[in-house]
Amino acid sequence: MKFLFTLLPIILTTAVSVLAQPGTLKGKITDKNSGEGIIGAVVFIRGTSNGTTTDYEGNYMLPLAPGTYTVSVTFVSYKSSENAGVIITGGQTTTLDVPLAENTTELQAVEIVGARHTNTDLALMQSMRASEVVVSGMAAEQIAKSMDRDAAAVVRRIPGVTVMNDKYIVIRGMNQRYNTVLLNDALAPSTEPDTKAFSFDVLPTSVIDRIMIYKNGSPELPGEFGGGIIKIYTKSMVDENSTSVSLSGSYRAGTTFRNGFLTSQGGKTDFIGFDNGGRSLPAGFPARVNASSTPDGSENPGHKLPNTWAPGSIRALPDLRFLLGLNRRFDVGGVRLSNISAASYTRTTTYTEGSRDSYGAYRPETGAKPEYKFQDKIYTQSARIGLVHNWTARLNNNNKLEFRNLFNQMGSSEVLMRSGEDYENGEDVKNYALRYESRTIYTSQLQGTHDLNDGNTTLTWTGGYAYSNRNEPDYRRFRTTRSLGSEEPFILTYKNTPSLNDAGRYYAKLNENSFTLNGQAEHRFSTADAAAENTPKIRAGFYAECKNRDFSARFFSYRPANTEKFDNSLLTLPFDQVFVPENINATTGWELVEDYNPQNNYKAYNTLLAVYVGGVLPLTPKLSASGGLRVEHNNQELQATNFDGTALSRSNSVLSVLPSANFTYALNKRSMLRAGASISVNRPEFRELAPFMYYDFVNLLEVSGNPDLQTATIFNTDLRYEFYPNPTEILSLGVFYKYFSKPIETVFENTSGGNSITSENAQYATSYGVEAEVKKSLLNLSESKFVQNLSLVLNAALIDSQVKLSDRDAASQDQNRVMQGQSPYVVNTGVYYQDDNAKLQFSLLYNVVGQRIFAVGNNLRQTVYELPKNVIDLSVTKGFGNFELKAGVQDILNQQTRLMLDLDRDGKITEVDKSFRRFRQGQYSTLGLTYTF
Repeated sequence: MKFLFTLLPIILTTAVSVLAQPGTLKGKITDKNSGEGIIGAVVFIRGTSNGTTTDYEGNYMLPLAPGTYTVSVTFVSYKSSENAGVIITGGQTTTLDVPLAENTTELQAVEIVGARHTNTDLALMQSMRASEVVVSGMAAEQIAKSMDRDAAAVVRRIPGVTVMNDKYIVIRGMNQRYNTVLLNDALAPSTEPDTKAFSFDVLPTSVIDRIMIYKNGSPELPGEFGGGIIKIYTKSMVDENSTSVSLSGSYRAGTTFRNGFLTSQGGKTDFIGFDNGGRSLPAGFPARVNASSTPDGSENPGHKLPNTWAPGSIRALPDLRFLLGLNRRFDVGGVRLSNISAASYTRTTTYTEGSRDSYGAYRPETGAKPEYKFQDKIYTQSARIGLVHNWTARLNNNNKLEFRNLFNQMGSSEVLMRSGEDYENGEDVKNYALRYESRTIYTSQLQGTHDLNDGNTTLTWTGGYAYSNRNEPDYRRFRTTRSLGSEEPFILTYKNTPSLNDAGRYYAKLNENSFTLNGQAEHRFSTADAAAENTPKIRAGFYAECKNRDFSARFFSYRPANTEKFDNSLLTLPFDQVFVPENINATTGWELVEDYNPQNNYKAYNTLLAVYVGGVLPLTPKLSASGGLRVEHNNQELQATNFDGTALSRSNSVLSVLPSANFTYALNKRSMLRAGASISVNRPEFRELAPFMYYDFVNLLEVSGNPDLQTATIFNTDLRYEFYPNPTEILSLGVFYKYFSKPIETVFENTSGGNSITSENAQYATSYGVEAEVKKSLLNLSESKFVQNLSLVLNAALIDSQVKLSDRDAASQDQNRVMQGQSPYVVNTGVYYQDDNAKLQFSLLYNVVGQRIFAVGNNLRQTVYELPKNVIDLSVTKGFGNFELKAGVQDILNQQTRLMLDLDRDGKITEVDKSFRRFRQGQYSTLGLTYTF
């Protein structure tokens, strides 16, 4: 209700602006001699900032308040035109057609100082239209119209794109492992130790210039992709000096102002996303804990670990977001310098309630008996600091240097309380987990662009460095049980061997460094028609990357030091008393034991060398071809130690020859047909190869690697029709087909517990689909200003796939199914309203993703599916002088995230199937204020 009162003044302002009934100026700008329409001519009102550009037929339309104006029209190589005394009447349309005469005066040499804008809808459409391959994207201009806070939320608005776990990107319904992410033309580091994925939630929207997704191969693009290649560019150029300050608060239903919000004990730096070392293993802690030789007393390793088992309790405050942006432009001698710097801070809290269930084998006559049914309460606090510092130096018209830096520090504290019934063991259960995770990402690139031979030859080069760190210190987990249905006290459970599930403490750290260097030379051949859009080009280049990862993990458990003398009363003590130092002793108390498995640590290295040659060749005035050959040599090494102390070493050197061909046929000035084919690869990630075992306490799953994984090969084909009604609009329809040889999938292992997942190669798979995109303004559909200010965005995809298993896997895995992680359909749509005069805009967005496989089942475990979730977001922005007020509601419907077990293994979710895990995150409302000066 409070939020509705906040929106009321904005809604009233909208109503007043709609009732103002402005008029409309429209017409056509033509060449005076030929009578043909002029594309891209600028029509503006003298003395104001109001203006527009002509479309591909020379037409324009400009809403104006009633009054008398002077209309100016300009275009390069034409004489400017001024038309005074143009009268605009409210609710009516005034037509003004202007013929422009060529400027025959010989032009003197003029040095043009400026930069091409890349973050507008117009620039994005021009880039997509001029692309040699199938590409989709989104620019900062449209990003600003939504309440999206990070890159993960932005890209789900792009055709064929979905988001998993609020941060991983799925293109054309394929698992996130089939994506390659480039940040400012350098490969982005993987932020996850267990999956091949870049976590898009680390990039706030405030620093994004544009996002482009290439869905077919080309020699200059990376050869590793299946769904697509994602290029993210951060802002680097500015037109003027400015400073902006933004502050917003958010309310999450079910979380904000909640009393009894549980927190784990942390450090003084948690609020900025860092652990100050208080959770780390103490100084002087043994490199290996051997319980049998551990002396009692002050030197006992168990005494060194802090007693932080009991969560604290607070009142959950509203989320806070702060952003400071600085844009500066100045000259040093003849060098034009541009700097963009931004600092952001985010603090959020989330409370979710959900369930985690398991069922045994299904029988048609009796159904499936529950093995356990748990209820989860998860309390999460997160903090993030983001820094962007980008420089651009324009040395002269032909030489430019760019230096980009991005730093993100994120910390997240989580408390899980789980209760329920374990029917297999006849127990009531209360489980607890206290976890902290921090992630650090730093990327830096130095890039040079040099035009030679009067602009006919362009040299570009980029040197990059990326660092990624993930620290998971002191993940505490323990279980308590009692007889099912009884009123007995809960008793702490333990195991005599180290366990990640019972009275366990887990420490892990990952560090990854990567160095990249690439260069390209492109030469454009002169033609008789200098204005031709497609001129012959040839390009050649190289890419080199060296990446290394160091991962280490240790985990410990508590068990009775002497089973005969152990004080069993310790098993029913409160959380904060069970493992106090006096209870860790060699007689009546606990001893600390370590799972010393050398496989818990591994080192990995990857060296990628690529060379390519390609180009563009116009075959006819309407048909052009592009493509070429890319050759990649990738050497992947993993080093670990087996439990018996012997070395575990894997080296996989693969040479990949990757041809590609793309064709573009211009049907007319506003429409074209594209076709393309390419070969690409998909390589195993380091963690997918490492034999290290990790226990996912939330999903109750063991995650392990597979050293025998092989590189997958993918054959890609695309066909797409594109129609551009005007420079900022697009309508497209496309189809695609892919064949995968040895695709990598996440599957359940055939283990005794049936709760282990790993990665395996299937024999082959196929994927095909159709996707459509509409971005259309309603400017020409009505005389109403309200309707004229509306625009519609719609993108959707329908996808199908089929997996063929090897004879070995077919005997255990579920067959006749789609690829793991693939969605059969994706729908994103939105209505945008923008009134620049009133400084008012709003958007209503909708997103839904079809059912997809979370993990592939086997003889012991059923396949788990994630079901569709309908998401509706609303945002409103209103400007007041230098201030901008932004309000919005995300996930208005607040539907559950549902993972379901396909009990009868028919590939469908019906009433006979049961829940695997479900939870609800809560409706999210935000109100923020930005000041720019």
